[in-house]
Amino acid sequence: MTEIRFVDTTLRDGHLSLWASNMTTGMMLPVAERIDRAGFVAMELISGAHFKKAIRELKDDPFERVRLVAKRTPNTPLRLIAGAVNIFGIDPPSMYRLFLERLAAAGISQARISDPWNNPEGWRRRVEMNAAAGIEPIINLIYSVSPRHTDEHFVERVEAAARLPVKYLCFKDPGGLLTPESTARLAPLVLRHAGKMQVEFHTHCTTGLGPLCAIEAIKAGITVINTAIPPLANGASNPSVYNVAANARALGYRTAVDEDLLHAVTDHFTSIARHEGFPIGRPLEYDVAQYHHQVPGGMISNLGHQLRLVGKGDRIEEALEETARVRAELGYPIMVTPLSQFVGSQAAINIITGERYREVTDQTIDYALGRFGKEAVEAMDPEVRAKILDRPRARELERTEPHLPTLQEMRDKYGGAGVSDEEMLLRWITSKAEVDAMHAAGAPKEYRSARQPLVAMVESLSKRTGTERIHVGKPGFSLTMEKRAR
Repeated sequence: MTEIRFVDTTLRDGHLSLWASNMTTGMMLPVAERIDRAGFVAMELISGAHFKKAIRELKDDPFERVRLVAKRTPNTPLRLIAGAVNIFGIDPPSMYRLFLERLAAAGISQARISDPWNNPEGWRRRVEMNAAAGIEPIINLIYSVSPRHTDEHFVERVEAAARLPVKYLCFKDPGGLLTPESTARLAPLVLRHAGKMQVEFHTHCTTGLGPLCAIEAIKAGITVINTAIPPLANGASNPSVYNVAANARALGYRTAVDEDLLHAVTDHFTSIARHEGFPIGRPLEYDVAQYHHQVPGGMISNLGHQLRLVGKGDRIEEALEETARVRAELGYPIMVTPLSQFVGSQAAINIITGERYREVTDQTIDYALGRFGKEAVEAMDPEVRAKILDRPRARELERTEPHLPTLQEMRDKYGGAGVSDEEMLLRWITSKAEVDAMHAAGAPKEYRSARQPLVAMVESLSKRTGTERIHVGKPGFSLTMEKRAR
């Protein structure tokens, strides 16, 4: 009987998709040990894109997050999503190498590597950098829908991945665009051409089809499935581990996950969602429009925010249609970071200004110059590319090659006496003032869960102004606390 194993995405993709990356380290720590003992192949924990949010808004040190979670998860490899750190710019290789080295030292042992064009050369560079840092690389083969993304495209790219020194390949569908039919057709092709690589499957529930696609992947022979733990499953997130495991068993497969251990995790995060007003993931109705614009769920809310800022919030549907047009004109880039942000931002600008490409971002210009993939130059609509580059700012950027500073230059700029490499990296990602504010907030405090109601209640009451005395009593138990002047 075939055994199905699982990768947990709750602590990374789950809260990125549903909670806008607002899960703090303190929310993770009380349940990290349970997730570790449940038998997952690996746990996704962090990406470069999480760093800025964690520092600025959560006042959370991302390196310390990795260290603290690693201490509680000795049995399960922790994963990084090794994309760009500076999403709207170009990461100096010197800093990206150091970034990987420090994460490896903190406890990251695996990294999933993407290239927004599924470009083998882009994969190769990141494979080499991660391996040099002591992190095991996993290549993401990203699914997309366009005239360019044929079955032949995916077969060709799988074969290219198989020639690289990697053991694992992830067939990844970040937009939730796979259907059961396309999964049943493509999954066997991926497995057949992957050679000796172990293949895993990653999809989202954006169109409501994620759980069905996971089962089709299993039936095709993929034995490692990426899932999340409710309430951070479904919606725009990944399929529920409970649902996929139950369906797999109903089809006669064994499942290597201890769901009994995970029910307390569900209780914990459900309590947090209710207390903080965070969404609870629920199955979505089928949405065929997703195949047209392909905007990821989290980005739709950001697009609406951009339009509301200029009083055009009622034009979101028009902006989504414009996103589809811009994507086609830019050569059908896969809608993943950072290219999805470039496409969506340009579509919003076109709607706001009322004239297509009258104004463009520096990132759109750099894209047209081939700085985010040479395939863009070949694939773009020639007239649109000419319009983007026919302006003084484009000619200025074309004359200026991006400076890629050395590590010593970066230390001179962001470091100084007594500044660690981690501190320097955090300052580069945000600023010295924001890093200082993060440190001033103190170490992460564990979030009291639904399984500690008394502690949570007393803690909440103690923070109320005007409360001088708290008494809790029941048969056989009495607790009184008083505030005293120092």
